[in-house]
Amino acid sequence: MHRGPEIERQRPLEVRPTRCLTTMIKSGPQISDLPSITTYLTGHDDSGKAIVEASRPANWTVYDNKEMAFNVAYTTSQFPANLNDNADIKTYDKVLSSGKLGLVNPHGTVCRTVDFAPGFECMMHRTQSLDYGIVIQGEIELVLDSGERQLMGPGDIAVQRATMHSWKNPSSDKWARMTFVLQDCEKLVVGGEVMKEDHGRGTDGLPMSGNDS
Repeated sequence: MHRGPEIERQRPLEVRPTRCLTTMIKSGPQISDLPSITTYLTGHDDSGKAIVEASRPANWTVYDNKEMAFNVAYTTSQFPANLNDNADIKTYDKVLSSGKLGLVNPHGTVCRTVDFAPGFECMMHRTQSLDYGIVIQGEIELVLDSGERQLMGPGDIAVQRATMHSWKNPSSDKWARMTFVLQDCEKLVVGGEVMKEDHGRGTDGLPMSGNDS
C-alpha cells in the first residue's frame, strides 16, 4: 500500500543558555519517568484514503535544572490552517527548527506537553493567548497572581484566558504532566491596561512570542 512520502523527523532545537530560567537548557531525551510520547501525523494516499504518514518521537527541551521539560507536538501559523501539499507540516518544521518559537505562535496554535518534577513550581507568567491546559498524569495546582489556587487531577481542564499564573506539582515524589493547546488571541485590556506577555523570572530562557506588540 502506498503510504505517501515520509515526513522529516523533528530535529533538535538550538537554544541559548539562560541566567534566569535554568543553568542549562538542552533538547533531547525525556527526563521524567512518565510514559514516552509519540506524535502521529495523518494524511492521504494517492487514492484519497486516510493514512498515518509519519510518527515522531518526542524531543524535549529541558528547563529549571531538569525540573521542567517541554515537548512541542505541533504548531500552526495561520487560521484556518492550510493542509494542501503538506503546507502546514512544512511550516511547522520551519518554525520548530528556527529556535524562535515562544510559548505562543503568532496567528496560530501550539500543542505542547510539559512535564513537572515533584514539588516544582514554574515561573509566574502570562501570554496573550487562549489556552486549554489538560492534566494528563499526576496532580497540578493552578496558582494565580491573586493568590487563588486550584488543585487539578487527571482529565481536569484549565481554560487559561491571558491571566498571570503558574503551575505547581504538589507531589513530593511523582512527576506530573500536562498538555496545552495555546491559541493566539486579540489584545486584552483590563482596567485600561493592556495585558501583555510576561515571563517573570524566565524571560532570558524563552523567546517572547511576539504577538502582543
